[in-house]
Amino acid sequence: MRILYAASEARPFAASGGLADVAGSLPKALCAAGEEACVVMPYYVNSFKPEQKEKMNYITNFTVPVGWRSQYCGLFSQQVDGVTYFFIDNEFYFKRDNGLYGYYDDAERYVFFSRAVLEMLKYIQFKPQVINSNDWQCALIPVYYDLFYRNAGGCYDNIKHVFTIHNIGYQGQYGLDLVKDIVGIPPHKVNIIEYDGDINFMKGAIEVADKVTTVSPTYAKEILDPWFSHGLDRILVSKQYKTCGFLNGIDTEMYNPETDSGIAANFSAKDHKGKAACKSAIFNEFGMPEYKIPLLAMISRFADHKGFDLVRAVFDDIIATDMQVVILGSGESQYEEFFQNMHWRYPDKVGFYRGFNTGLAKRIYAGADMFLMPSKSEPCGLAQMISARYGTIPIVRATGGLKDSIVDYGDNGIGFTFQSYNAHDMLGAIQRAKGAYDNRMSWGRLVTRAMKADFSWAQSAKLYIGLYKELCGE
Repeated sequence: MRILYAASEARPFAASGGLADVAGSLPKALCAAGEEACVVMPYYVNSFKPEQKEKMNYITNFTVPVGWRSQYCGLFSQQVDGVTYFFIDNEFYFKRDNGLYGYYDDAERYVFFSRAVLEMLKYIQFKPQVINSNDWQCALIPVYYDLFYRNAGGCYDNIKHVFTIHNIGYQGQYGLDLVKDIVGIPPHKVNIIEYDGDINFMKGAIEVADKVTTVSPTYAKEILDPWFSHGLDRILVSKQYKTCGFLNGIDTEMYNPETDSGIAANFSAKDHKGKAACKSAIFNEFGMPEYKIPLLAMISRFADHKGFDLVRAVFDDIIATDMQVVILGSGESQYEEFFQNMHWRYPDKVGFYRGFNTGLAKRIYAGADMFLMPSKSEPCGLAQMISARYGTIPIVRATGGLKDSIVDYGDNGIGFTFQSYNAHDMLGAIQRAKGAYDNRMSWGRLVTRAMKADFSWAQSAKLYIGLYKELCGE
């Protein structure tokens, strides 16, 4: 199979969230399984490291239609871990200083990118059988193919399209005034992307793609419900015959406590001794005394849908359960201020790092005893898998990918779950975890089980390959 994986970000080049982890890991797993997978993404000049820029191979340049005009596009490539990455270059669109997204012209930037991905196929030797587009930034790729390239012949012959929803909360919604000058879709075809009086990039992809996937089986069901769908439930219900969910994996080489050089001591499922040193290192780093009680960790963006309103409601009760807590993250100011105040109130019990630090995050995964993810909604989630990989027991709300990946301790599982979005149900799960922690022998067996859980991409890659082959009649 020849698969082109289109994403607005991918590790190791540019990342703002879980999409980059998937785009950096799934194609590698597909290649390891014997398929031929390539990645295409924007060339964010200011986000790439100097050594990455030096290794760029220039291929060619061409023009890309954007609305009524044509724009320059440079094309570069680079190989990493056996995967070829293609980079769409236009400094006007992608040479920005403050992150990857959130600009006034994001619609135009990703209209350009989507059209450039299809124009690129004329200039490369790789001829995909399947294009797997991800999230709203790439949602117009199957739309443009359907309108302008399907009958063009040659390299465009019989390409199948898979569209993957990572977070339905971001859909690419804009006013209809963009259709003529930016999106460039003929007036009689605007209905493909029109939804509730606006244009909606994601709706267009759901309409025309051959298959729609989500990043967990439970999330594929949840987004049929208005509670989770952010307004797209009507179109999703009508297209559910082509919708399915595959649970994401993690890069088990990157997250490996046996070989990770960024943690205080290495350890394994057979020998947990190094984990104690990792825990002590966290206390040193946060300037906290180390008591012989559990260390609960949270690493996240601070937003309501991540469950921080629940945490705030019962935080004093969590501390009263006799735990120490470390928090790493940033986001809504109300939560940043709350955790800062909790650190001041409980300086020996609460550590807080405002912002994000990749190295510190790994050290927390390795050193904590428990990891809390009380999300209101979670398409997949990777943090619960990473924490389990490092023997840090997940405490999660059973939603989306959290439900699919974490089986409750009471069912011989690897973590603690709660069902309803309720602060005291969450507190009950934390208290159950504390009770299990106090039985040191059974806790050791739980840690071993969690570390042995298979969260690699191998199984999910097989499912994607099966889907691609089904589409291509193989």
